[in-house]
Amino acid sequence: MKTAVITDKGKVRTHNEDAVGVFPNEHGQLLAVVADGMGGHQAGDVASKMTIEYFEQGWKRSERVNTPEQAENWLLENIQKVNNILLTYASEHIDCKGMGTTIVAAICTENFATVAHIGDSRCYLLNSAGFTQITDDHSLVNELVKSGQISKEDAKEHPRKNILLKALGTEQSVYPDMKTIDLEENDYLLLCSDGLSNKVQDDQMAAVLTSKQSLQEKAEQLIRLANENGGDDNISLILCHHVNVKERDQTC
Repeated sequence: MKTAVITDKGKVRTHNEDAVGVFPNEHGQLLAVVADGMGGHQAGDVASKMTIEYFEQGWKRSERVNTPEQAENWLLENIQKVNNILLTYASEHIDCKGMGTTIVAAICTENFATVAHIGDSRCYLLNSAGFTQITDDHSLVNELVKSGQISKEDAKEHPRKNILLKALGTEQSVYPDMKTIDLEENDYLLLCSDGLSNKVQDDQMAAVLTSKQSLQEKAEQLIRLANENGGDDNISLILCHHVNVKERDQTC
């Protein structure tokens, strides 16, 4: 799998509370993670960075993943572990009280990808069937949309759109949503923070991914579109392209 990874502080924020990482294990399988931190006094930076560092070290030591069940178990176990780490750290450092982070993570093998998420960072899939959001935001406005109280268009500008119903590091127990998808040649996975999804429409994302640009150029174009549309939040993404084994020059 080929990858492109970018994080950008946007046009408004003074610092970047997002953190991203793409890590291979000893078996060449990929873990991709996007974390969007939150908390005062730059504590969001701490939460997202600690999350990425934990997953990097844990994945490097992981055993080969052969089934979706193994992937789901690994993600659930390690998300719960890093949740406890963040809670403990916040309790011991007063300036980090209340910190937390969203997370969207994907374990990518040659045949499937297993995606876990908490919060409103998202994963999209582009395949022969089209462009689809495969995660479901844990946010107040998404619940309002699902209940029919507001439209998807209203949600984009809702004054409480940043209120999360679930985040990593904020509760004693946390359970991510998980989904496994089959991967075929030429499929794309896009993992991103809400700095991208709030500013770039689905059809715009699909148009970029299906363009003839290189993978890195596609990632840069998505960041550029988010900034052109306001860039009022940090913007992070991981773009993964499932290609023929002979063409792979980078694992994700």
